Amino acid sequence: MHPANLGAAGLWGTVGVIVVLLQAIVRLTPLALDVASRSLSPLQWTVLVVWVAFNGYSEGWRGFHRNFSPRVVARAQVLDAHPRALHVALAPLYCMGLIHATRRRLVTSWLLLVGIVGIVVAVRQLDQPWRGIVDAGVVVGLAIGLVSLVYYFARGIAGAVMPVPPDTP
Repeated sequence: MHPANLGAAGLWGTVGVIVVLLQAIVRLTPLALDVASRSLSPLQWTVLVVWVAFNGYSEGWRGFHRNFSPRVVARAQVLDAHPRALHVALAPLYCMGLIHATRRRLVTSWLLLVGIVGIVVAVRQLDQPWRGIVDAGVVVGLAIGLVSLVYYFARGIAGAVMPVPPDTP
């Protein structure tokens, strides 16, 4: 795709996704920080360190930086180039690949969303410190994802071509 600076629709879509990530980080951070005020066993410290490192790499780097974040901006660029009223109104969902995407992207995006919701429901049942340990890893992954999305957003504003396809039909 030819580089295109982000216009109003792309800005709305990308900023909407940024807000979703930011809300999750703000909501989970106090629970994650609560772990620091607790007396953790050596096993719990080990799980915390390994889990945070694992999430930083798998969720933050592989999931967000290499796939999700550039795809959000690539889809925002396509939305600007081919705006339709419904897609513009639902731009954050469009940019996340939840509407008007290839069959594979739709299936992947919706399965991820349902899986994440299921995990959130399950993690809410955990007692501290385990819930905080899980949330600490998630916060690190989301924070890396947020920084990554802002990075690609800035590149998109400058008109850069994203390193992943937009997966539009």
